[in-house]
Amino acid sequence: MAEKLTRKRAIVAAALSLALVLPAGAGAAWALDRFVIQHVEITDVAAYEAENSTVATVDATSEAVTTATTYQSDTASISISTVVTGSGTDTVTYYVADVQLTDATALRSAFAQNSFGENIVENPSAIAEDNGAVFAINGDYYGFRDTGIIIRNGVIYRDSGARTGLAFYLDGHVEVYDETATTAQELLDADVWNTLSFGPAIIADGEPVDGIESVEVDTNFGNHSIQGDQPRTAVGVIDDNHLVFVVVDGRSPGYSKGVTLTGLADIMLGLGATTAYNLDGGGSSTMYFNGSLVNNPLGTGTERGTSDILYIGG
Repeated sequence: MAEKLTRKRAIVAAALSLALVLPAGAGAAWALDRFVIQHVEITDVAAYEAENSTVATVDATSEAVTTATTYQSDTASISISTVVTGSGTDTVTYYVADVQLTDATALRSAFAQNSFGENIVENPSAIAEDNGAVFAINGDYYGFRDTGIIIRNGVIYRDSGARTGLAFYLDGHVEVYDETATTAQELLDADVWNTLSFGPAIIADGEPVDGIESVEVDTNFGNHSIQGDQPRTAVGVIDDNHLVFVVVDGRSPGYSKGVTLTGLADIMLGLGATTAYNLDGGGSSTMYFNGSLVNNPLGTGTERGTSDILYIGG
């Protein structure tokens, strides 16, 4: 909570600083409106998806057997492991969820407070619990920006291509794509189930992507750099309907310092991913399983509110 409040205060301070170089009054109002004040576009996401979904509902009810590290149902198999490398201040701790699906629609998305818009946040574990998730990770923090193609659970929410995105298809394959070269409707017509808009892609065709250490996701103020050793969240593709999710803890010397994007790519390659994509990191990096946090955000065990999760229901 302290880290979240510190970040919010930093954004507000930056907003007010910017206001000093803009016309009096108008600058402060604009900055607060853009980065702090909630803008709810859809107040009941569940109802919106029910009304707009073009995908038939799948009955995923099953009798699950859950242990400390595995989960099995008719639609998903999940195995979670902890990896610790290095020692002392070079220690890195990360968590791996190997997920195999029998139905691509078992991987779903959910929004904070069941609402869609900007600056709407909730702890990932709370979003997961609200949606009956057995497993979840933080998503792309779509609500920090007003651009990107946002398709979730087969429904279009935003169509403003701006960066390299990731698309999950109904047949189980996953592709990195250029948002500026298509539209949300074209993707939906091609059977895209979910999209993520953050990045960068860190592995393509089984090889690390060149230049990932120089990528900036956003240029607006108040946004942390994604370079250097940081907490990370990433999704990798091993095969159709076979995914690997990684959360790296960081900014905690002696427990986990975090990794660079290149280090993250190396982890994903070691897990067998042929495609991998970076998601929102830092204090947002969160993995949830079977009712509790798996990782230790920023070494404090305290979650930071974010706008969305990817999850698998129980």
